[in-house]
Amino acid sequence: MKFGSSLLLAVPGLRHAFFTREGGVSDGIYASLNGGVGSKDNPAHVAENRRRMAEELKVGPAHFLTAFQVHSPDVVTVTDPWETRPHADAMVTKTPGLALGVSAADCGPILFVDPQARVIGAAHSGWKGAIGGVLESTISAMEGLGAARSNIISAIGPLIRQQNYEVGAEFVARFVEADADNAAFFVPSSRANHSMFDLAGYIRRRLERAGILMIDDVDVCTYADERMFSYRRSVHRKEPDYGRNIHAIVLEG
Repeated sequence: MKFGSSLLLAVPGLRHAFFTREGGVSDGIYASLNGGVGSKDNPAHVAENRRRMAEELKVGPAHFLTAFQVHSPDVVTVTDPWETRPHADAMVTKTPGLALGVSAADCGPILFVDPQARVIGAAHSGWKGAIGGVLESTISAMEGLGAARSNIISAIGPLIRQQNYEVGAEFVARFVEADADNAAFFVPSSRANHSMFDLAGYIRRRLERAGILMIDDVDVCTYADERMFSYRRSVHRKEPDYGRNIHAIVLEG
């Protein structure tokens, strides 16, 4: 049903989970632990799946939070549960008992903690968010709550890996125009004018350049690993929709 980061597991008073698609009540293309409120799955099934995930992290369903993600660099500081999800792609808090969740189905979920300041963060980082600065925004917001970037531990969760992430020439050009060094994250694919993109490597370098020294990568590919939901795999299989994986972090009370 879930797995974790060795670095985060070593932090006292912290719970986290990279949830798989196993252990829920959804069926069909959503089988079975679909946490995506934006999917076309039965809302009652999604609610029960999210309740199970909340229970795994020892919080109530109202304290298991995910934002309305829009592939932005926007971050919200969370102090209480909400009824209406804010439009943002990252959250930070120093309040125990609030589980910060990221919904993903190929994009990168990145979890953060400063064990000394007792500040956590969670970011949804697809290519748009990564190049747009969502990781740096999350780190800055954590600093606003008293964190020090030299103390922050981060974990890169399941995402689509380079061997399955084919992109076109315009995509490559966008990254190389932003920074010539970004060429290192592309290798030629078997198709003309296409390349394979290393999203995890790009995220890691953004974190390193932001001063994050302790980085774990669970090295799971959402496309290749059938335990995970994958948007791109669903497209290739011509499925009408896809489930969402949830990945979350919470400070113990």
